[in-house]
Amino acid sequence: MPSDQLNDKQSLTASIEDIVDYMLSTYEGLVLSENWGERALFYNPGSKLPKGVYVLSFKERDGENDRASELNRGNLYRLNIGVGPKSFAARFGSKPLRPSAGGVVETGHDFTQINTIMPHPVYGWMNWIGVINPTHETFDGLKQEIEGAVIIAKKKFQQGK
Repeated sequence: MPSDQLNDKQSLTASIEDIVDYMLSTYEGLVLSENWGERALFYNPGSKLPKGVYVLSFKERDGENDRASELNRGNLYRLNIGVGPKSFAARFGSKPLRPSAGGVVETGHDFTQINTIMPHPVYGWMNWIGVINPTHETFDGLKQEIEGAVIIAKKKFQQGK
C-alpha cells in the first residue's frame, strides 16, 4: 500500500486518547489506570476498590501470552471491551472455549486484521471483544456494547468484585 494511502487510513483511526476522552466525558466513575504495561479504564467511583472493575483496555504491544494480533508491527493498538454474554453471542454466536496457556481462542478469525471487530484472541471465552486501530466509525458502532460493558462493571462494582 502506498504510504499516502496508509497515512490516510491512519488518520481515520480513533486514537487511544480520543477513546479515553470520550469515555471519561460520557461515563461518571471511570478511572484510567496502567496495569501490566497496558492502559485500561475501570469503573471505580471514589476509589473504593483497589483497582475497580475493568470496562475496557488498550493493548499496545505484544505480550508473552498475547501475540496473536502482532501489535509489534508498529503504530498499532487493540481496543478490548468486556461485553456481556448476550452481546457477545449476538455478534459471534457461541463463545469459544478457553485456550491453553499461551494459546488463542479457536474462532477462525485472523487476529491481525485492522479495524475488524472480533473476539479477543485470549479472553474471547470470557466475552471480551477486540479491534485493532478502530476507525471513528467503527468505534461509534461499538458504543452500545461499551454502554453494556459499563453497566456490567457497575453491577460487579456494587457486588464488590
